Amino acid sequence: MQVTVNGVRQEIPAETNILELLAQLNVQPERVAVEINLQVIHRQQYNRVPLKEGDQIEIIGFVGGGSLCR
Repeated sequence: MQVTVNGVRQEIPAETNILELLAQLNVQPERVAVEINLQVIHRQQYNRVPLKEGDQIEIIGFVGGGSLCR
């Protein structure tokens, strides 16, 4: 089935869930937030949310950093 991940169409196996997709993409689940069709998915649900044909998926990574405090 086809889904769009961060604007790129991809073919994935049927019945793939978010956790399996992240593993296929070599992405660590604890370092990202995932949105499907404009709905943010709680990390604890990643293994329970099946992806569907045509889903629009956004994977947003956390980046460390900040400004110096003086």
